[in-house]
Amino acid sequence: MGDERLLQVVLPGVVAPEGLELRYGTVPAAGRGRIVIAVEATGVSFAEQQMRRGRYYDQPPFPFVPGYDLVGRVLSVGEGVDPGLLGQRVAALVKVGGWASHVVLDAADAVPVPDGLTPAEAETVVLNGITAWQMLHRRARVRAGQTVLVHGASGGVGSVLVQLARAAGVRVIGTASARHHDALRQLGVEPVDYRADDVPALVRELAPSGVHAVFDHVGGRSVIDSWRLLAPGGTLIAYGSASTRDDTGSKQWPVLKIVARTWLWNALPNGRRAHFYNIWAGKGLGKDRFRARLRSDLSEVFGAVGRGEVTARVAAELPLDRAAEALRLAESGTVGGKIVLTP
Repeated sequence: MGDERLLQVVLPGVVAPEGLELRYGTVPAAGRGRIVIAVEATGVSFAEQQMRRGRYYDQPPFPFVPGYDLVGRVLSVGEGVDPGLLGQRVAALVKVGGWASHVVLDAADAVPVPDGLTPAEAETVVLNGITAWQMLHRRARVRAGQTVLVHGASGGVGSVLVQLARAAGVRVIGTASARHHDALRQLGVEPVDYRADDVPALVRELAPSGVHAVFDHVGGRSVIDSWRLLAPGGTLIAYGSASTRDDTGSKQWPVLKIVARTWLWNALPNGRRAHFYNIWAGKGLGKDRFRARLRSDLSEVFGAVGRGEVTARVAAELPLDRAAEALRLAESGTVGGKIVLTP
């Protein structure tokens, strides 16, 4: 490992972005069954924005290194790991720990990144791509000719979701601020201004019979409106509570309230379904099946990027030691796509 030095960005507690701390140390050894990744790109997602407020549903206790996903080269391998992995570019979903120059993880959690994708391009579709693919194809099971509503269509998950849906022959209505509408139209999306007085009424004008699926990261009142916009047999996928990001009190309560609503709605005899999507819920299948599904789904997304069906939208690239600036930019809501940190 030569003279390489470990750099980690530490979240010490509930702080402003400028309260992030830099920690330096020695690059760790791999250990049996594990690999050391020299990180080339890691992302800023909504999860980190919630974590710094202490509002993420199941974040670890402070202090910790945030960073939900990463892309990098395999620098060293431990005992029992195929040495052929050395030098390979891989992606990984880690939930925390990604904001670092080097990360140790189980070799089985690494997913190969195909040639032709830059680290930043690949990074934009790890967490966002797996989330979008699984919600669209595993949960909502959309089919060509159907109509879906995507809230936050210009955001990290939303921008991937609308492109995957269009590639599947699905009609997409997407909410976003007006400045993103032209870009959405170029993707074949019918935009609705989420700041409008009555968003549901605007959606109903475009889809009088309702929509086959709604993807809602907003939470709060929006989830109820989303449920009411479903056509018979439609599916609501809730996957966040962005509207309560700055609330105080229990960080679990906004999510538990959504989950309780989905249970109640699913008990109604109307053929519609509601789910709260959590990317980690698949671990209930068992570790091996969870890993296999994640690898398969991310490979599908990488393939879609390679075919040009999904454009990896890099909003900005900043060095790891400017993570505070990157987090502040992400929270401003002024950029489309994903902000990437490059050690």
